Amino acid sequence: MIRVETGADHVCRITLDRPEAKNALTIEMRDQIVDAVRTGRADPNVRALLITGTGDAFCAGMDLSASTVAQAGGEGFATRSTSEALRVGVQSFVRELWELDKPTIAAVNGVAVGPGAHLALACDFVLVHDATRFMWSFARWGLVVDAGGAYLLPRLVGLPRAKAMVMLGEGCKGDEAVELGLAYKCVDAEALDAEATALAVKLAAGPTRALGLSKQLLNASFETDLAHSLDLEGAYQSLATTSSDLVEGMAAFKERRDPEFTGQ
Repeated sequence: MIRVETGADHVCRITLDRPEAKNALTIEMRDQIVDAVRTGRADPNVRALLITGTGDAFCAGMDLSASTVAQAGGEGFATRSTSEALRVGVQSFVRELWELDKPTIAAVNGVAVGPGAHLALACDFVLVHDATRFMWSFARWGLVVDAGGAYLLPRLVGLPRAKAMVMLGEGCKGDEAVELGLAYKCVDAEALDAEATALAVKLAAGPTRALGLSKQLLNASFETDLAHSLDLEGAYQSLATTSSDLVEGMAAFKERRDPEFTGQ
């Protein structure tokens, strides 16, 4: 289903491992992703999180096989309201990734459809290759965009393009995803894993608390005015000054050497 591994480099690697189904998410996989992110949040040994897939796909969205059509957003539309099913369903992994106070990277190794695309786009850094393709098929199924897409897409690509993606099903590939703002970098397919891993290791070696606070400050900027953002900035900077990584960073600057952060 999924594999979760944390190495000595402090990177938690989550791999969607259902290549025979293009890594389409089952309910169990969805819950496993949420559990892995929450575990990574609580584990001080985890300082960055990397998500990727096996085979030629990143994630083909939720599994819409006969047994799960009625459960696409959560377990059992028949037993709970649709909004509640979504809240505990595909919305949960988007929320967990967006709010995680540690850096996140998605290595999108192939097609990413609907909720599968939003799984990647909820990460801080998205790496793609030439054959990566983002796709949206909600309108084809008669569904409303979900898994946080209505929140993420306009912020990344602007409202007109977001409407084209959701309402017309317009997708994009590789370099175009970078140009549109969906992805951070497009690399050769054979280099994707190495590039994503190197980026994750670099972020994991950084001042974790400061990076997490900066991430939260940037994410919150869309929902606030300048005055509140400046107040929040002051509060977060105050928290950062209590970190031992600040002491190390200042010492390294004075000693003209690279800092050795611990994430504390």
